Amino acid sequence: MDEEPQPPAHTPVSVRVDAYLERIGATRPARADAAALRELQLRHLMAVPFENLSVHLGQDIVLEEEKLVDKIVTDRRGGFCYELNGAFAALLRELGFRVTLLQARVFGDGGRLGIPYDHVALRVGTDDGTGPWLADVGFGDHALHPLELEARTEQDDPCGRFRLREAPQGDLDLLRDGSRQFRLDPRPRVLADFRAGAWYHRTSPDSHFSRSLVCSRRTADGRVTLRGSTLITTVRGERNESELRGDAEVLAAYRDHFGLTLTHLPTVRPRS
Repeated sequence: MDEEPQPPAHTPVSVRVDAYLERIGATRPARADAAALRELQLRHLMAVPFENLSVHLGQDIVLEEEKLVDKIVTDRRGGFCYELNGAFAALLRELGFRVTLLQARVFGDGGRLGIPYDHVALRVGTDDGTGPWLADVGFGDHALHPLELEARTEQDDPCGRFRLREAPQGDLDLLRDGSRQFRLDPRPRVLADFRAGAWYHRTSPDSHFSRSLVCSRRTADGRVTLRGSTLITTVRGERNESELRGDAEVLAAYRDHFGLTLTHLPTVRPRS
């Protein structure tokens, strides 16, 4: 009997749209409009965790669309901003949205700006005459809904009040409840532009991604986060922390709360 033919290692993104939609619990939208974008962003945030486990599992992070989609759809993992928004951009394009990658620098302690290409966000055009929209599934605890990119007034969201404000050199500062989140450069970028930023966050002792473990996902009524062995749940604004005991409990938390099946725990290694 002839052996059944095996699929290629990386099938084209277009072939896997339905699998991607299944991964996030969404249906194929009838048109690429603002309502569909809003639904896709929300479902992505609730299904795919923001996590930096690959950094501490010794796994490569390759900024190529097919590999990013493979990680989310086939491996059923999450990722950090470059991975999540890179894959989400591929999905949106296949569904008929017009997507441009934008680079941003994140505001840290004391209002200090992070490195160039610190974060990737998405400018999304729709076919209903609205927008353009700022979509983002890779900034952790952030806006649930896309934001109007050209609006300069406050925009209400379940996660707070957001506002885009003019910044030096044509950039835009995104504020949440009056606090600056990141500075957005509106010039178009491509995935390869973010390789240095991803390398920095994987390897630099100054990057918080290299110094700690985080896995976090939006839920219907709040958020669930695992930081190391500390499980943090927020339900309708009420926060609760519990310390998990032993590897088995932590591995079970990854599986039960995030759908991640790990064979061993990632380890944050001390850096010299």
